[in-house]
Amino acid sequence: MSTVTPLAAPGGRTKNRYWYKNMGDLKGRLAEALPREELRELHRVRPARHFLTVARLVSMTLLCGWALWQTSWKWLWIPAALIQGFNLLGYLILLHEQVHKVIFTKSHPRLERLLGLLYGMPCFVAATQFNIWHLDHHNELGHGADDPKRAHLSPKKNARWLKLLYLTPVLFPIYMRGAGREVATYPPDKQRAIRRERMLNLAFHLALAGSLAFFGGFWAMFRVWMLPLFFCFPPVFVLNRLGQHYDIDPTDPAKWTTLVNGNPVWRFLFLWSNFHVEHHYYQRVPFYNLTQLNRRLQPFYRQIGLRNHTYLRMLWGWFVENKEAHTDWEMIPEPSAPAAGRPTRVA
Repeated sequence: MSTVTPLAAPGGRTKNRYWYKNMGDLKGRLAEALPREELRELHRVRPARHFLTVARLVSMTLLCGWALWQTSWKWLWIPAALIQGFNLLGYLILLHEQVHKVIFTKSHPRLERLLGLLYGMPCFVAATQFNIWHLDHHNELGHGADDPKRAHLSPKKNARWLKLLYLTPVLFPIYMRGAGREVATYPPDKQRAIRRERMLNLAFHLALAGSLAFFGGFWAMFRVWMLPLFFCFPPVFVLNRLGQHYDIDPTDPAKWTTLVNGNPVWRFLFLWSNFHVEHHYYQRVPFYNLTQLNRRLQPFYRQIGLRNHTYLRMLWGWFVENKEAHTDWEMIPEPSAPAAGRPTRVA
């Protein structure tokens, strides 16, 4: 195991960089799998591609908002609300790109700061807190306490009723509680910035909800604002989370992230965030290049035995089979209950 000097995390605390201490020879294995020239091209940032994605997402958000506002075609309400849930997650993915500084070829701190505030606003997310939280997640991947996503967002009790709560508006107090615990460890200046951003987000949503209620009444406000945000976004968020680090092989750092190749529909709806393994291998590859990176790494995945997952299979394992997060979900079938042809793997 290599020795890595602890460094200050973005929040000002000393972190041990658990991921880098325990990744072993993964960098070398990846270097053999992907030539440097190809990797350099995959890291190429194209601002126009990013902002075309932004334009598409904003257009879909407005279109779904109109579909939820109008009353002539009520059959549009449910599909529009569901798609709006994906759109809301999309703004978090855009914020994620801002955190990793893969929007512009050269840094523009003020513009990046503004974009971070705007991208975090639709989901009540403070950009400063997300920045610290997410970079800590990368540095401390695999650690049960120092990785904030694992420490605060993964259910501590493997119970179906608790998992189902995450699909409801209860997701918001769960997230805010975990974020509050993390933020309490940040320096005072960061805490003040996060409080200001939360107040800004609250003002935005109160103004939006109030305007909708004033011009269209409570029912219009419920359809356009409350239904997508509090009832459709949580299941989308949970589904996206299931494809990140829930079914893993704890014995191999190369398999500490769940592989989801996805299909064009999922890539479109999730803004390529289904490619989570690829992102943890190479954090600075822009999201529009992840499909190509995924294709190039397929021989490596076959070599190490990293199997593809579908979201349907993840849902089945999480809720029906009641699997535990951050464990290997493939189990040896008991002699009395053969696997009926299903593939198995010995952990």
